Amino acid sequence: MRPIHLPLCIRVLSAVLMAIFLSSIETQAQSQDSASPDLQEMKAKFQRLEQEMQELKGQIDAVQQSRPSPGLSTAPPPSAAEKSAKGREENKSSIDLYGFIMLDSGYDFKTNNPDWFDVVRPTKLPSAPREFAPDGKVYYGVRQTRFGVKTSTPTPLGDLKTQFEFELFGTGVDAGQTTFRLRHAYGELGQFGAGQTWSPFMDIDVFPNSLEYWGPNGMVFFRNLQFRWMPIRSDRTRLTFAVERPGASADGGVYADRVELQGVKPKFDMPDFSFAARAIRSWGYVQLAGIFRKISWVDLNKSPTQDLSGDAFGWGLSLSSNLKFGQKDTGRFEVVYGDGVQNYMNDAPVDIGVKNNPGNPVTPIKGVALPVLGIVAFLDHNWSDKFSTAIGYSMLNIENSNAQKPSDFHQGHYALTNLLYHPVPSVTIGSEFQWGRRVNFSDGFNDNDYRIQFSFKYDWKKGFEF
Repeated sequence: MRPIHLPLCIRVLSAVLMAIFLSSIETQAQSQDSASPDLQEMKAKFQRLEQEMQELKGQIDAVQQSRPSPGLSTAPPPSAAEKSAKGREENKSSIDLYGFIMLDSGYDFKTNNPDWFDVVRPTKLPSAPREFAPDGKVYYGVRQTRFGVKTSTPTPLGDLKTQFEFELFGTGVDAGQTTFRLRHAYGELGQFGAGQTWSPFMDIDVFPNSLEYWGPNGMVFFRNLQFRWMPIRSDRTRLTFAVERPGASADGGVYADRVELQGVKPKFDMPDFSFAARAIRSWGYVQLAGIFRKISWVDLNKSPTQDLSGDAFGWGLSLSSNLKFGQKDTGRFEVVYGDGVQNYMNDAPVDIGVKNNPGNPVTPIKGVALPVLGIVAFLDHNWSDKFSTAIGYSMLNIENSNAQKPSDFHQGHYALTNLLYHPVPSVTIGSEFQWGRRVNFSDGFNDNDYRIQFSFKYDWKKGFEF
């Protein structure tokens, strides 16, 4: 509330009343003799009062100009303690609970490995006639169902963020099962992070808006244990470096049953090194990522006449992008090439293959890092606020070594298209047609798989601040 200056107000009021009184007198006097001395004196007094009123008006204007504007505070500046309390109030800790319930159902017109009944993985298609016969089956599952927790806590060193997330899709020894599977257990403080999350070599934004769980076989897709440094994270540029848990797989090829290979064991004495650099613009973004690794194996039964120990260096480069084609279309693209990085790919076989080494009796065969090429091209289109479609293709190609089995995996193809309906933003109902193809190394066999899938997805999220 503005302060009231009482003396000033009283003087102004007095002057106004006096002016009204004198004006009345002047009006009466005009009907009398205008030359009256009393009238002349009263006119002089009136002029003096009028001058005083002008002076008072000037003082009022000066007072008003000296006051602050209504939008500015007249309170004294806050103390350090008040600033600290206000900062704590504006930077509250938060916790977000999120997830979704998802039912997948469909019909597989062909067949694949029954442990992977509800996904399209070309590496899991038959490698020989009638391997997983008979063709045709109905499938149901809720294995995509997911639950996660994210937290954020302000600290003097930056925000402390954590993420814990799991789903029900069993893999490894739990392949084919509906069971708990860890996805993320990760935390970061400022520029540094540690735990299990997406490898920097991977670009999750390439994944299309699909119903099928596994996704394009030619993209990099791997959650790994890691320690990462993120020196640049702006709205236009991101740069990340990481050291990751090493790991790889090998194939004994045509010599897999030989007793000499039973004593060969893997050895990982160096972490994997990865990086990612992303430039973000109004039209989308482009990302370059890379990885370098060492893969070793030791022959525990080596002798002066035979030693199958060895090592290989793996490396890979990935160029990925999201491009906006107007307001309704987003293109998702990736090209990957490297040697011995198959375990980072979404659907690929072994990293190390066996190669004949003629003329060397001590090491008649050796392991080599297998070259791999991956391609992803998808388009997400929004027909309206309630309807959307994804359509695209992916491919993965392996350059096999000469001692691999003729039936070993050589090339895989993946494609899909769908129509998704969102009656409300948190609900998705959709149908999707999927295709997968496997091509063997050298025996001439290939296999195709065709599926139609129907899914119902219910998202939810709840946030708290404290």
